[in-house]
Amino acid sequence: MKPAIVRLTASVTPVLPRWMLRAICVVYALSGLWGRDPWKNEDAAGFGVMWTLAEGGWHDWLFPNLLGKAITGSGPLGYWPGAASIRLFAFWLTPADAARIATALLFCIGCAFVWYSADLLGRRSEVQPFKYAFGGEPAPRDYGRTIADGALLILLACFGLAERGHETTPEVMQFACVSMWLYGWVRSLDCPVQGALWWGGALGLLALASSPPLAVALLAGSLLWMLFTREFRPAFSFRLGIAIALGVMVLWLGAAWSAFPENTHHYLRAWSAGGVERFNAFSARALIYALKNLPLFAWPAWPLAAWSWYCWPGLRRAPHIALPLSVILPLLALIGLQTAQTNRLFLLLLPALSILAAFGLPTLKRGAMNAMDWFAILSFTGLSAFVWMVWLAAQTGFPPPLARNLGRLVPGFQAHFNASACVIALCATGCWMLLVRWRLACHPKALWRSVVLSSAGTTLMWVLLTTLWLPFVNYGRTYREVAARISAHLPAGYHCIRPVRLGDAQLASFAYFGRMRFSFDNPACDTALRQSARNAPASRAFFSDFPCVASRSPYCAYCLRARSLGQSTEKCSSLSPQVWQPIWEGHRPADRDERFQLYLRVDRAP
Repeated sequence: MKPAIVRLTASVTPVLPRWMLRAICVVYALSGLWGRDPWKNEDAAGFGVMWTLAEGGWHDWLFPNLLGKAITGSGPLGYWPGAASIRLFAFWLTPADAARIATALLFCIGCAFVWYSADLLGRRSEVQPFKYAFGGEPAPRDYGRTIADGALLILLACFGLAERGHETTPEVMQFACVSMWLYGWVRSLDCPVQGALWWGGALGLLALASSPPLAVALLAGSLLWMLFTREFRPAFSFRLGIAIALGVMVLWLGAAWSAFPENTHHYLRAWSAGGVERFNAFSARALIYALKNLPLFAWPAWPLAAWSWYCWPGLRRAPHIALPLSVILPLLALIGLQTAQTNRLFLLLLPALSILAAFGLPTLKRGAMNAMDWFAILSFTGLSAFVWMVWLAAQTGFPPPLARNLGRLVPGFQAHFNASACVIALCATGCWMLLVRWRLACHPKALWRSVVLSSAGTTLMWVLLTTLWLPFVNYGRTYREVAARISAHLPAGYHCIRPVRLGDAQLASFAYFGRMRFSFDNPACDTALRQSARNAPASRAFFSDFPCVASRSPYCAYCLRARSLGQSTEKCSSLSPQVWQPIWEGHRPADRDERFQLYLRVDRAP
């Protein structure tokens, strides 16, 4: 065993009270859950699938879909908690608010697994501080709990967790599963069978909540960790964990195959193909996007994690370093292989990064701790003051330049005073000021003192954004208003609407807010809704986007042949027995690039 490199006394390991940790997590999790609409894009799209499941039957739960459109980017399990929550709280809450209860619960479960994982790793003998001749070093139990407190505070301090951790998306379920996966492997070090139950269940749940490449990548990372470490050797527990994971997946597969064998076959093919296509090629744009956004998303976890790896040179194969890396490295590889510019995988990095970063806290110099504290004080105090100034400008029009800029960002928005939101924001700001005063006046010695201000500052900003700024953020990111305008222009007694180039977020929002009836393959649809970019010629481009549904007609035969040969299809509209007449065009007030056109099918005059 390598000698310990940390010299600490028991005075630096006071643990945070359990009620305080629970209160921080609950406040963070509940802020921004209610009083808002589903936001574009992933939040609204994920909610739409959950809402479809809650309104549908057994087939919808086995094969998630959005108003009949198959959703194979993630497995079915990621949508079940939200759908179940909608059904459970249907009589008390709106579907959107009810779905977020499951989001908050999964978020807290993930935080709990992160804390317990770091606690167990912090109690291991190889990470204990130097033992003095006459005692005075912290006990393993106290040291482990202090490390766990630091890991949880680092997790809550991550900038990207605020929005992604409060969305109705499958990624929140995946976040909880990855945290459970880490806890299972940590538990396996001391109790192999018990740990196998945890990580095996987590692997099965993750496979059903995500895509096959993600589960395979994490399993490959764990296999590499087992090869390079001496801490885990029992082959029986590994086979037990794999058997449990397969058993969890077989539960869904057996139910789906017994009820709908043909649909199960098609869904499995589409699910596997979609997962492979998502990571099947290197994309320079996606990589540049990750390099630009991941450092801010994972701040301050990633620099502390890098410092932790650097400061434990003799123990890099030990579980507290190697185990988080077995999750971080496969996820980074998947991020590098993404074909789309998205941060959906970034959230899954945070549990392992936070645990690894926590072990860098004991080795930080006092100057680094003070620098982190002053950065948090200056940045979050300044940002909170800016939030209050923008809120004041929205309420009073002062200062005028700020009010004019706000009017340009959210044109048409009318601010209204909300007393409860103002009181909550004042309380959060007051707590921040008291915490800053405590840090500057008392000079605490606890290991987690360097991250407590960062986590509190991130929580403060999220509370302010979801109280003071919530009305105009919600106004700028919801489709409620445009859905109402589209519904007002729909003909009375229309049969159905055929969507053209509509994204999943738009489909879900229009169906939820406007109660619109969409159909993807019904030839009887007499209206169509199309999404286009700004300044796109709607009348010319529309017919080429619209699928030919009357395949026996002469004009369809011509169009299909022209499309197959790569020829122009502009003559199709003149051959069609019907014409699509535009009856409305509009956009969301806060989005000038997104355009929607509503069409009505009318017979051509003879």
